[in-house]
Amino acid sequence: MNYRDFIPTIIYKLCDPLLRLLLRFGVTPNVVSLCGLVGNAVAAWLFVEAAVQASTGLGRAGTGPAPTSADGYGLVLWGGIVILLAGVFDMMDGRLARLGGLSSRFGALLDSTLDRYSELLTLSGIALLLLRAGDEWLWAGVVTFAAITGSMMVSYVRARAEGLGIECKVGLMQRPERVVVTALAAIATGITADLLWLAAGMTVIAVLANVTALWRIIHCRNVTPTKE
Repeated sequence: MNYRDFIPTIIYKLCDPLLRLLLRFGVTPNVVSLCGLVGNAVAAWLFVEAAVQASTGLGRAGTGPAPTSADGYGLVLWGGIVILLAGVFDMMDGRLARLGGLSSRFGALLDSTLDRYSELLTLSGIALLLLRAGDEWLWAGVVTFAAITGSMMVSYVRARAEGLGIECKVGLMQRPERVVVTALAAIATGITADLLWLAAGMTVIAVLANVTALWRIIHCRNVTPTKE
């Protein structure tokens, strides 16, 4: 069992009693998926609010007034925490569907679609924050757009490949990893009052997500007969 299977297995065992309780109250996987989207929308709003306050001193620690929650760092911290909590909902909808025998093709489609919206919302909020934080962070805002592009392409290549009957799950920066990196980078930024953490997290995603998309393209080429 690799790390990508081990961690979810532990989380599922911890959450299964709660999921069975939700099933008894008639909560459906689609409702859980929508809760995940709402959580990510809240996180995006927190980043946007931090961006609005960026002119009051957001930047690297020591370059301006002593950072406080009023400077926006507290909002960034909470944004990271909310992303982690919303990530739990993103994991639990599929598990709830399997436990309750509620799996459906539409549910799988809705889950994947809402995941894309969730990621677009949070990363766009971060991009706006970095772009408004001052000229020294302009590069980080641009890198975040590269992270958005890579994240979408990772999902697109897999979906397109599976539509052609090719299994395509290879890569280093899939959705769970991107969620964790984004959340931890935001939390570290909030705690240290230093946007370098957020910029570094976006750089990691930008590089590895685009590498993963390319990796998947090469994988599909290698497993597809030349005549096709």
